[in-house]
Amino acid sequence: MAGMSRSSVHEYASALVQRYQQANRANRMQILDEFVLTTGYHRKSAIRLLGVGREGKRRGGSRERRGRPCLYQPEVVSALRIVWESADWICSRRLRPFLPQLLEALQRHRELVIDSDIEIQLRAMSSSTMDRIIRPYRRLQVRRGLSTTKPGTLLKESIPVRTFADWNEKRVGFLEIDLVAHCGDSTRDFYLNTLNATDVLTGWTESIGVWGKGQDRVGGAIEALKRRLPFPLLGLDSDNGGEFINYGLYNYCQKQKITFTRSRPYKKNDQAHVEQKNWTVVRRLVGYDRYSSKAALAQLNELYRGLRLYVNFFQPVLKLVGKERQGAKVCKHYDVAQTPYERLRGLGVLEADQEKTMDGMYKSLNPAQLRREIGEALEKLWKLSEREKHADKSA
Repeated sequence: MAGMSRSSVHEYASALVQRYQQANRANRMQILDEFVLTTGYHRKSAIRLLGVGREGKRRGGSRERRGRPCLYQPEVVSALRIVWESADWICSRRLRPFLPQLLEALQRHRELVIDSDIEIQLRAMSSSTMDRIIRPYRRLQVRRGLSTTKPGTLLKESIPVRTFADWNEKRVGFLEIDLVAHCGDSTRDFYLNTLNATDVLTGWTESIGVWGKGQDRVGGAIEALKRRLPFPLLGLDSDNGGEFINYGLYNYCQKQKITFTRSRPYKKNDQAHVEQKNWTVVRRLVGYDRYSSKAALAQLNELYRGLRLYVNFFQPVLKLVGKERQGAKVCKHYDVAQTPYERLRGLGVLEADQEKTMDGMYKSLNPAQLRREIGEALEKLWKLSEREKHADKSA
């Protein structure tokens, strides 16, 4: 603006608006020229200001919304919210490719009853439109926890280092593993842990509650993990914590012919796959409270029984397929989002009987019901939190 305050410009516009709106085309152009020269406003801004006025009324007193009419009615928005909530509010780039399968599952279990017109609009909706519609309903809270990894001093020369760049396996069964501590605000005394494991190729994730972080307990959890996987366990990659870097796990991997590698110390990006799942699967749901009882361990594993089905069958993931540098900017390219189950099935590594069993399991699962069961399990778990008790003890 040419030396005028915003309030002065609006006062000047208020004085001109009636004369501008009643003038013919030639006179309006003269008024606009004078207004632009005086205020320094862009001509389009001046047209909008003089055409609407400070009261927000358009020429003729109309208050109608400008632009294209709204395409998606409240019924469509309501259906999208149900679908998105069933998918745990994932980003639209993950939801959009999985939408047909999710709609089919919800309709099969009568969780979503919509007519064909609404379904057609949902299927035609773009990712950016989904984000725009659902943005007011998205609420995220981020909390940070404590690191409890203590370096293991044994066998480091025997266990090779595998970096993030080396994890380019083209075979199912190579897993990154990590422990997530449920220690609250202090790592003192005893607390439960979660063993989290993620298959690098498919994103298949398993979580198991562990009583403490002793070597035998962690080793037992890894054996349970191996039995639970729908594919053979071929490789493990851990951090440098003593709960993993020990003779017990080393000898176990040697006996089972499992490739055992470790990340570089203090390089979390070497384990980017499992670190991401530590947040999305464990922290975002369980939180950061302290748990140290047998009842909490049982409830934690009860939660994970439903969560593994929901995450692996109904949570599509994006995989990085390439990067290119353009000056100072790195552009990343991702594939089409698929669930771990879809990726596993598409690789053709399952035997016929196993594939038939998993297909039957998938069709029997209701994502909305799984979410409700997960919510109920979380409510029970949170009642077993010892955060307040531990805080009083520390004081």
